[in-house]
Amino acid sequence: MPEFNAPLRDMRFVLHEVFNAGQLWARLPALAETVDADTADAILEEAAKVTGNLIAPLNRSGDEEGAQWHDARVSTPKGFKEAYATYIEGGWVGLSGNPQFGGMGMPKMLAVQFEEMLYGANSSFALYSALTSGACLAIDAHASETLKERFLPPMYEGRWAGSMCLTEAHAGTDLGLIRTRAEPQADGSYRISGSKIFITGGEQDLTENIIHLVLAKLPDAPAGPKGISLFLVPKILVDADGSLGATNAVSCGSIEHKMGIKASATCVMNFDGASGWLIGEANKGLAAMFTMMNYERLSIGIQGIGCAEASYQNARTYARERIQSRAPSGAVAKDKAADPIIVHPDVRRMLLSMKAMTEGGRAFASYVGQQLDLAKFSERPDERRDAEALVALLTPVAKAFFTDTGLDSCIHGQQIFGGHGYIREWGQEQLVRDVRIAQIYEGTNGIQALDLLGRKVVGNAGVALRLFTAEIRHYATQPDVAYADELLDAVQRLESLSDWLREQAAHNPNAIGSACVEYLHLLGYVAYAYLWARMARVAQDKHSEDPGFYGAKLATAAFYFSRLLPRILSLEQSIRAGSASLFGLEAEQF
Repeated sequence: MPEFNAPLRDMRFVLHEVFNAGQLWARLPALAETVDADTADAILEEAAKVTGNLIAPLNRSGDEEGAQWHDARVSTPKGFKEAYATYIEGGWVGLSGNPQFGGMGMPKMLAVQFEEMLYGANSSFALYSALTSGACLAIDAHASETLKERFLPPMYEGRWAGSMCLTEAHAGTDLGLIRTRAEPQADGSYRISGSKIFITGGEQDLTENIIHLVLAKLPDAPAGPKGISLFLVPKILVDADGSLGATNAVSCGSIEHKMGIKASATCVMNFDGASGWLIGEANKGLAAMFTMMNYERLSIGIQGIGCAEASYQNARTYARERIQSRAPSGAVAKDKAADPIIVHPDVRRMLLSMKAMTEGGRAFASYVGQQLDLAKFSERPDERRDAEALVALLTPVAKAFFTDTGLDSCIHGQQIFGGHGYIREWGQEQLVRDVRIAQIYEGTNGIQALDLLGRKVVGNAGVALRLFTAEIRHYATQPDVAYADELLDAVQRLESLSDWLREQAAHNPNAIGSACVEYLHLLGYVAYAYLWARMARVAQDKHSEDPGFYGAKLATAAFYFSRLLPRILSLEQSIRAGSASLFGLEAEQF
């Protein structure tokens, strides 16, 4: 049976040695009294125990059994309910929540490490609390004080869960087409009527209540996205004293039968005149919901890293133990009939690709978490502004690049197992199935790429991008920076290509859509190069302290810069080829 062990040594390396997180937290007053390096390490240690010992053992059995629907009720697989009860005792749902309402107030840099552990251990289990954390974020940012005081404490405790109800059968990406209605009532509430699909955790048996955040339109709402409002709709109504009352007019019509994440209930939710309360301003619900959606996009990106890490751990163990054939250079394990497959160049190529992309992703997720912490907690307006711009630029990259490359890594891991990778009990095929959805939900990766290039690069004249590339250039021109020349060349290519695309978009309406996916990947590889250069510099300075760990970092950095970063050359060439070849066929010729 596959195991999962949180990569604590590498997480500490990223937090404390690459980013000096303790120093950052010490200068942010809101965090200085809450967390330091020792506190962070203690939290990570406990999180590793919870994910490795409690949650990971349910991964395969949960996949085999799946979530079950009967008479509008959903039951989670055997062991989930008991594990969830233990899980919430540790306060994990409210790890980065607002302390005013019972959250722990931990920084996002720390939370992203925990989320990676959770997804690596069991993606289906992780989703139930991930949606709750995102819903809490939207409520805390936009709801009235009355709603915050009533709903946030039990949600942070994990006694109540949250869901995000956007998609309708006819309206996925184009939310302006939604038909769910909200009718004002005399008491200030609203009657919500409509149906939503693909609702993660819309119904389950883990919590006392489920708080649905629902997009709907008021009777006099403008057409399109500008006419969308956001409503809080509990499964069970809540009395003024916080106690549970009558059941609301909300029901689960069915659950989907899926390729992966089978233990996560993906629901059709029906609202039949359900009571709901407005969050934020009328007709401005999409902006409020994006607070949650952007959190979920980073979280789902981290699902790609977590699954890739789990696949890497299993593939590494298998490659060290499985013996097949001799090394090209001659026998290595001379006392055995054959050598372990880790001696073979192609197996090493796959393992190193997994290691380089997963560790690069972990560092990049921490970088985005750092910017989120600065945007939220910094007392300097200019620092908050720049951090917000970087978060807006890099969130679609994190979501799409983490998950695209996460699937690649899981496929590598499966391939290393050979025929056993296709067999269920080894666990690798489940990871491939589970991670595949991450490229689709919370905004497909194609939509993320359109958002990045269309809105964040071309739409604002590249202001945020220049902020990011200026930071990389500044770093690369310091003394003793590893791979400075390669990094500067990559940044120059990114900037030149971005300028060229802005020119193309001015007269070609297909320029952005034709180039955006390759562009997002190119930016992702450059961002990883920046983080690998930073990691290599630390490893150079500390190599003598732990040659095994830091030597592995330096060797993996060398692999990244020599074998993976050059992919930007083909991506650049593909982008500069333009859009004409995409439109050489008429629709009927496909």
